Amino acid sequence: MPVASAALNEKVLVLNRLYTAVRVVSARRAFVLLCKRAAEVISVENGHYLNYDFESWVELSDLRKRFEPDRHEWIRTVRFHVAVPRIIRLLGYDRLPRGKVKLNRRNLFARDANHCQYCGTRFPASELSIDHVVPRRLGGLTSWTNVVCACVACNARKGGRTPEQARMDLIRRPIRPKRNPAIVFRLGTPKYACWQAFLNQAYWSVELK
Repeated sequence: MPVASAALNEKVLVLNRLYTAVRVVSARRAFVLLCKRAAEVISVENGHYLNYDFESWVELSDLRKRFEPDRHEWIRTVRFHVAVPRIIRLLGYDRLPRGKVKLNRRNLFARDANHCQYCGTRFPASELSIDHVVPRRLGGLTSWTNVVCACVACNARKGGRTPEQARMDLIRRPIRPKRNPAIVFRLGTPKYACWQAFLNQAYWSVELK
């Protein structure tokens, strides 16, 4: 598919063969799987879901491009336009997703919504740091319940002290999320609302790839 487009960076929910959500990938990766016939598109329409192989999805995309152009992001190839799917299903993969949300910088910033947990101000990721609530020199662990986002000024002010020692209050006590925080953020936008049908936060969490 000889195309370069920002739409290829859109996020697509991946289900296993049993319709259990397992991860999120870029549209670029989703189209590779579809072209290899390793996956099919799942389209949620009026509370029901329909299955499309790649060729059928291209045909449907042609109709939607003419009558519902604002409903999707679009990939333009030499021969046709194709809508970026929201969900795909792997045809030969039965494994279940991991039970834990990975602790990394991206997930931590998403959990705290890029807000400094001391002053409450929202910052770009490049202007945030990671603070150990109980400093490591005092035995604090690098864990979901002991790390928070902090702006540079608040982190410097707190130094190697606990919030109590520094007389600084946390906006929220840090917790381990039950579901990948970045997924929770996307569920708040209408275009990813169709993911909700396949998400059960009491059972699994999604890992971004």
